[in-house]
Amino acid sequence: MIKKTLYFGNPAYLSLKNKQLVIRLKHKEGEEIQTRPIEDIGIVILDNSQITITHNAIKSLQKNKAIIISCDDSHMPFSILLPLYAHTEQTLRYRYQIKASEPLKKNLWQQTVIAKINNQLIVLKKINKPYKKLEYLSKKVRSGDPDNIEGQAAKYYWNALIEGFVRDRFGAPPNELLNYGYAVLRAIVARAIVSSGLLPGIGIFHKNKYNPFCLVDDIMEPFRPFIDILVYDMYINKGLASFLNPQSKKELLSVATIDAKYGKRKSPLMVGMNITTASLTACFMGKKRKIVYPELI
Repeated sequence: MIKKTLYFGNPAYLSLKNKQLVIRLKHKEGEEIQTRPIEDIGIVILDNSQITITHNAIKSLQKNKAIIISCDDSHMPFSILLPLYAHTEQTLRYRYQIKASEPLKKNLWQQTVIAKINNQLIVLKKINKPYKKLEYLSKKVRSGDPDNIEGQAAKYYWNALIEGFVRDRFGAPPNELLNYGYAVLRAIVARAIVSSGLLPGIGIFHKNKYNPFCLVDDIMEPFRPFIDILVYDMYINKGLASFLNPQSKKELLSVATIDAKYGKRKSPLMVGMNITTASLTACFMGKKRKIVYPELI
């Protein structure tokens, strides 16, 4: 079932009653009350300092594996609330993950980089931009990517995608849109990783000791092009504002429901994300040798 994304950008009071999230919104005309079944909710984004959410509502959302994202004063996601206990075998799975050999991790990173480049290639192909170099580069990725083919592909990809654009977190438009989309995507990946009983901080390539989401940042790489094509469509085709506003946020939040191809299956990205993390777990446990990454349709 496709889970719903709820965005709150105005003052609200969120509580729980009869397994329903009760939403009280204040308007000039008075108070509006809405309800949503907790089991139907996948993401809750809190983007106003005057939002109150009860502990019971938080507990119920967490039990149903919903992501709760809190935004800072600049309206960018800055914290993710995830459950501590999300899988019955997570301690066993932690052991396999921590003991993963270097050759295995290098092989998994090779698969990850290839999957990312292939999705970047599909983005360029869909918008009629030159993509043959990415076909060439994807075949050059070796175990562990010691030649940094990922970086070479990224440089070519961004130049081809938007002429004169430089991908920089603090750079010119549409960097802000990409930042927001990637932050939402990171939360979705974190949810799937925890749900599969893995530690989000123990990566296969990223190893920064100050980063509590190293594995998340590894696994989200092939998913980034799903945000890229949304931003391209918003910025180039639809002429939407290059800065964050309610309409651009709504467009970016739709990434959770975009259809993707997982092997022979087609599934909404947020649902299919569990296919990816379950296959990663199987690789750590020696049951499989390949991660099932999504392919842009």
